[in-house]
Amino acid sequence: MWIWIAVVVVALIILLAVGVRLAGRLDGLGRAALRLRKRQAEAAKLQESAAELQVTVLAVQQRAELAQEHIAALSPSRDKG
Repeated sequence: MWIWIAVVVVALIILLAVGVRLAGRLDGLGRAALRLRKRQAEAAKLQESAAELQVTVLAVQQRAELAQEHIAALSPSRDKG
């Protein structure tokens, strides 16, 4: 009878130890998930900023092309010599 009690007690100790380790890993997993959500939010903000920057660069490029056209129209043509 004492042997069965000892087996049950040892099994409970093992289960408790495994449960504690599992709880620790789950806590670490929760923190990792939180960090991942923060990084995803940061990535979304960066993506929005990149899209705005792309629009700005396109507008500047169009203005530069327009300025080049104006300069070319005002400059005397050297090819007509």
